[in-house]
Amino acid sequence: MGKSISNKDQQVTYLKERLHIFLEVLDSIEPETTELEDIDRLIAMMDDLEEKMEQFKNRPE
Repeated sequence: MGKSISNKDQQVTYLKERLHIFLEVLDSIEPETTELEDIDRLIAMMDDLEEKMEQFKNRPE
């Protein structure tokens, strides 16, 4: 398992990277061929990102 990210700058960088990955996946999806599993995967990615944001927000400085 990776090291815990406690530095606020590292947290922001991590979130930006995850958001960038999400946007790349979203951009690569073809609307005509997208299946329900693809949409579920995007929703799961957003849920994970939101969960990580909450974890970072609730960590002490």
